[in-house]
Amino acid sequence: MSAPVPQYPFRDPARPLDERVDDLLARLTRDERIALLHQYQPPVPRLGVAGFRTGTEALHGVAWHGPATVFPQAIGLATTWSPDLVRAVGSAVGDEVRVFHRKDPAGVGLNVWAPVVNPLRDPRWGRNEEGYAEDPWLTGVIATAYGHGLAGDDPTYLKTAPTLKHFLAYNNETDRCTTSSNLPPRVLHDYELPAFRAPIEAGAATGVMPSYNLVNGRPAHLTPLINDVLRTWTRDELLVVSDAYAPGNLFGLQHHLPDGPSAYAAALRAGVDSFTQDGTDTAPTVDRLRTALDRGLITVADIDAAVRRSLTIRFRLGEFDELDPYRGLEPELVNGPVHRRLAHDAARRSIVLLEHDGEVLPLTTSTRVAVVGPLAGTLSEDWYAGTLPYQVTAKDGIAERLEHVEYCEGVDRITLRVAGSSSYLTVGEDAVLRTSTTAGEFDLFDWGGEALALRSVRNGQHLSVTDDGELVADQSGPNGWEVKQTFGLVRTSAGLLIRHLHTDQYLEVGATGTVGLGLEGTAFEVDVVVDGAAAAAELAAGAEVAIVVVGNHPLVNGRETEDRESLDLPAAQDRLIRQVHAANPRTVLVLSSSYPFAIGWAQEHLPAILWSAHGGQEYGRALADVLLGDHDPSGRLTQTWYHSAADLPGLLDYDIIATDATYLYYRGTPLYPFGHGLSYTTFAYGDLRLSEPSDGQVRVTFTVTNTGDRPGTELAQLYTRQQNSRVKQPLRQLRGFRRVSLQPGESADLELTLATADLGFWDVTRNRHCVEAARHTLMIGRSSADIRLTTTLDVEGERIPPRTLDRLPATAFDDYCAVTLTAAPGEPGDAVVSLESQAWLAFDDVLVPTGTLHARAANPTLHPASVELRLDDPHHGDLLGTLEIPPTDTLVPIPITLTARPGTHTLYAVFSAPNVILERLQRASPGS
Repeated sequence: MSAPVPQYPFRDPARPLDERVDDLLARLTRDERIALLHQYQPPVPRLGVAGFRTGTEALHGVAWHGPATVFPQAIGLATTWSPDLVRAVGSAVGDEVRVFHRKDPAGVGLNVWAPVVNPLRDPRWGRNEEGYAEDPWLTGVIATAYGHGLAGDDPTYLKTAPTLKHFLAYNNETDRCTTSSNLPPRVLHDYELPAFRAPIEAGAATGVMPSYNLVNGRPAHLTPLINDVLRTWTRDELLVVSDAYAPGNLFGLQHHLPDGPSAYAAALRAGVDSFTQDGTDTAPTVDRLRTALDRGLITVADIDAAVRRSLTIRFRLGEFDELDPYRGLEPELVNGPVHRRLAHDAARRSIVLLEHDGEVLPLTTSTRVAVVGPLAGTLSEDWYAGTLPYQVTAKDGIAERLEHVEYCEGVDRITLRVAGSSSYLTVGEDAVLRTSTTAGEFDLFDWGGEALALRSVRNGQHLSVTDDGELVADQSGPNGWEVKQTFGLVRTSAGLLIRHLHTDQYLEVGATGTVGLGLEGTAFEVDVVVDGAAAAAELAAGAEVAIVVVGNHPLVNGRETEDRESLDLPAAQDRLIRQVHAANPRTVLVLSSSYPFAIGWAQEHLPAILWSAHGGQEYGRALADVLLGDHDPSGRLTQTWYHSAADLPGLLDYDIIATDATYLYYRGTPLYPFGHGLSYTTFAYGDLRLSEPSDGQVRVTFTVTNTGDRPGTELAQLYTRQQNSRVKQPLRQLRGFRRVSLQPGESADLELTLATADLGFWDVTRNRHCVEAARHTLMIGRSSADIRLTTTLDVEGERIPPRTLDRLPATAFDDYCAVTLTAAPGEPGDAVVSLESQAWLAFDDVLVPTGTLHARAANPTLHPASVELRLDDPHHGDLLGTLEIPPTDTLVPIPITLTARPGTHTLYAVFSAPNVILERLQRASPGS
């Protein structure tokens, strides 16, 4: 028998939390403390301390641990615009995490990696479905609700420990570990940070995960913003966990530091407390941190600070107490009746009615319908979904409610013949792909981005490639981290080559009829046995209403590691929609997808269109509720839908202000605007009133009336626009919303509160938040584009004075051309680097002095370079002075003698060559 564990002071729940943490920390040896800095914290048996792991995925259900309740994808939860519902979902997921943890404490940790709060800046991002909205305020509202649900309501103990992902400026999978996101100060403070700040300040998050990318030239895992900004938003300890294998990138892919010990030391000093590296193997992390300590790169105090944060979370999770109120949650909660009902409610409230002419929907139970499309009879799991305990597909849900339902998948059925021969690809009884004179048939699924999947008709399984290169039809569909079930067709003069996308190799037929992968490939000819679109159209022609269900597969063409290049629907799905509509004009399009599509033709021609994210296990019943009008469509878009990718800036350009990106700055007419969503009834708005300002707040009151003949739910939205400003302001910005359900003819007075402090922005001239004295337009409407009421509000605030050159950071520019931000060489701050000759920075309203100016600059090239200071025009303005910069990798102080031209001007800094770095200008010598 093992000896009983002494009752140390840290086990006394009556003691203050800090005292308990101090006691346990003091009892740990140096090596024990270092080991606690890995994701898999080993047990300390002599103290009775169990092992602990960070990182249970809980984005919209418990992922990777078997069947669990699967709720709509995160963006689908957000389209409900219901913090109460989202909080309930978070609570249910937290309950299920607790149940799984109770069954497997070592495998299922209580530190959960959710929610994702990256604003959805660009719909091409592969992980679009993980976020909530393109608006940072709305993202913060939804994240706070979900985080509160995960954390629980107990005043002392956490149900789970929510961790925000991914800090910072992370919206691209393309080269995600080596690209740098450009964040000028206003984009940083007004767009990126608020989504993280809201849940942290509200106590809805206990940790943060940095992102894989670099930010302004510095790896996000090393950003000083972790300690200097994030941790100032809360008095609680914030546990910062690295993303998986990101610590190794610091001295690997990113080449930012020379070796492991220096990289780990830099990350620890920057505020990373837990290293997710090398799976369950703690040894490499421990060795690197020991070496860093021996080299003097870190101190024992650095280690203790990180361990203290981790231990604090463990105490708050009740690990050391019998009083933890969440220990007794019953296993029956997982996918139990309460959670199933919640999944159903979340799914139906997430559905958005994009188009409605009033003639086709809602259906009646006697309507004869044809349900067609590749997504009509299946549900899919994304990478961070739980395992579906059951599936109610669109076809199933509709068939449960309607008397006459016919179904067609609407995909082509093909044979693949070796070009110039009578041999066909076929699947044997053993599921192995081979050739035969008997044609094997395959159903062809088009998922866009030139990605196709082949399902064997013989056994109903998708063609895949095993780890040893064998082609076998044994998978239910695309799946896994490395998707091995997708192919591309490459047209050549000899025929079609079939490329396996994961290996980038081609199907090759051997001399004995075996089929493998190779670099050359065998040419094939495709024969269409069944035209899927034509079959669907034929079925639709005999129905009163055709329902076409299409969208994306969440693991193909837009997923983690893969961005989309286009917003278009897959070509086969687009053809299906057009042919079905030609056969039956009463066609309803149902989209189920992780992201927006460019569906301009459908918008113009179809009488009704609905969209939702992948809706989880209850999707089909939820869809049927909306189609039959049992539930009035109440979802609203949290992301702009564009006509095409041509409406978007470059995927890697994060400066939404300069590029007129997101609904905040976009000047075009979108396909569907932010906030859009229709109802089966109509609403009128009126009687807009503003209260007198009181305690920095204004009450906005208005009336909404249901003017239709059906009950309905409306989501009234409040936007503002500052009419005059020193800087470029958003064209519209969400400030609040209110949901109301009304009977026909019923009216309701709604009230929203607007805080004038929220009308401010980041003032680059003084490096702080500022509310200008200005007139604001207040807009009430059904979406950001469908405005029904407007008024104005005069806000008392500041007038930003001209700035001096006492200390002018180069990053505090007002405009720029051909420059980007970078890490200041050898220092924690940012600088600006030129990308080409004649690049420039503009600083408005500068009081130009006389005498000598000093600069800090670097020129990591082989040739001398210069920066000209010009007034009011970058090319023809008066020359104020020239900064001559010799070749140097480090920032050096350089004086500039100014030509006398006092007054207030726009100051331009014009670079003579690329790769020149400017950190700041100032009156006094940088060394003084």
